[in-house]
Amino acid sequence: MNEEATVEVEAVGAQVETLKPHRGTTVLVLGIIGIACCLICGIIAWVMGNKDLKEMDEGIMDPEGRGLTQAGKICGMVSVGLQILGLLIWIVAMVLGVAAGVANS
Repeated sequence: MNEEATVEVEAVGAQVETLKPHRGTTVLVLGIIGIACCLICGIIAWVMGNKDLKEMDEGIMDPEGRGLTQAGKICGMVSVGLQILGLLIWIVAMVLGVAAGVANS
């Protein structure tokens, strides 16, 4: 009976060693930086998060970091959304400013 338990542990250990390590912390940090100041970091977090979650689903990457990876991906998506919203507000402000300038001339 001890031999069977040992074989199972070795088989499980061998499977864990073949998985790629997760990058959840990196994805999360990039997502937070994306929200704070840098659109590029948000895009990178979104892309890395998608890729890593797909690899976790396929059993290629260690699924232990799934929560961190999902949080980082969401932060990246929020970052991109906020940047697009800010750009749209800026464009509307410029159009209204030009329209007000033309109306006053």
